[in-house]
Amino acid sequence: MANERVSAREATLRLVLTALFMALNIVFSSSVMSIPVPGGHVYLNDAIVVIAGLLLSPYEAFAVGGIGAFLGDFFFYPAPMWVSLVTHGLQAVMISLISHKTLKKHKNAGAIVAIIVGIVINVAGYTIGRRFFYGNNPAAAMIKLPWQILQASVGSALGAVLVMSKGLPALIRKTMGLRLWDPEKRPAPEPETEPAAPEDDEPVCE
Repeated sequence: MANERVSAREATLRLVLTALFMALNIVFSSSVMSIPVPGGHVYLNDAIVVIAGLLLSPYEAFAVGGIGAFLGDFFFYPAPMWVSLVTHGLQAVMISLISHKTLKKHKNAGAIVAIIVGIVINVAGYTIGRRFFYGNNPAAAMIKLPWQILQASVGSALGAVLVMSKGLPALIRKTMGLRLWDPEKRPAPEPETEPAAPEDDEPVCE
């Protein structure tokens, strides 16, 4: 029963954390929190997507990255919301899978590889989406391309620093009791057992 209570508590805390990151993604998806550039805006929510991918499970990461970005666009700028759902959702899922599954034995290196893959997905997804699915403007897609690369790179770097410096994971562990990132964690050594004392020889009866 104790283990079940702990599991239920952890599941609840993870759900709360996922909802919090989703809310942050929605907020940072607004134009108020963006920087106007030629061809569109540079948004800061990429950092949230990367953080979710590095800290959470693929399902939780998709909720934060995909659904969070979808809702942010739905509320503030609906045109790219389906592109955001697929692009940021896939970005977050791939970061989570690579860092937690494929390269989990090499946590820091795996995180870097995962983030690079995420940047490629981000840039490709929005460039294709801007060209074919919303806007339908090849010129605008090419004008925004270098800014899209900058946005994805800066946001990803910010998310990586917050996680890999252990600052954000330490804060989450301190406030919520969740251990989500510990690349240097090692299994606890087994306690040493003292050798059993030799038994006294029984007296031989003649």
